[in-house]
Amino acid sequence: MKISADALLFDNDGTLVSSLDSVHRCWTRWAEEQGIPAEDFARVELHGRPADDIIADLLPADRAPRARARIDELELEDVSGGVKLLPGTAELLAGLPAARWAVVTSANRPLAEARLAEVAIRPGTLITSDDITHGKPDPEPFLLAAERLGVDPARCVVFEDAPAGLAAGRAAGMRTVALTTTTAREELVADIVVEDLSAVSARLLDGVVEITCRV
Repeated sequence: MKISADALLFDNDGTLVSSLDSVHRCWTRWAEEQGIPAEDFARVELHGRPADDIIADLLPADRAPRARARIDELELEDVSGGVKLLPGTAELLAGLPAARWAVVTSANRPLAEARLAEVAIRPGTLITSDDITHGKPDPEPFLLAAERLGVDPARCVVFEDAPAGLAAGRAAGMRTVALTTTTAREELVADIVVEDLSAVSARLLDGVVEITCRV
């Protein structure tokens, strides 16, 4: 299946890289330190959501600032050795001009930059939770990425593995490609569903990015 686009917008964790073991390790330790019952913690979705939203689901507002500082500390300490490239990432990004792609993540900037640096990904445009007011599933992160790239949102393609991110892409009026790296296929609502980025190739042809997805 082929798509023509002007820009590709990638989620990070679960799409370009995997740091899910680190995420669960750090958040589990954090929840224990905060005295959150295991059954309450188990009901909260961690993946693809900003840390502030997760904390708001679990703690009263007056505890949020210190709790946020602590999870930031834990996750930054766990970056080394805790991030790996997912299949197809290096090959796909190597063929794209820097002005034609961005990383759009729910992580804050220090954590996002540390995780990307760990696997030598250097995006020209990086949107983090520090850049926006409303995180995924709100469309704001993807719309900001399109704005910074100078591209019409309707000419962007979003690559995501999380339902919240896919919902954000749809709300932004963008086409969506879902990856089954972390979520079952039947739970993913997208224009195209692939296993991972090894099923995707792209090339710049006459000023347009031609994307091929092998479904």
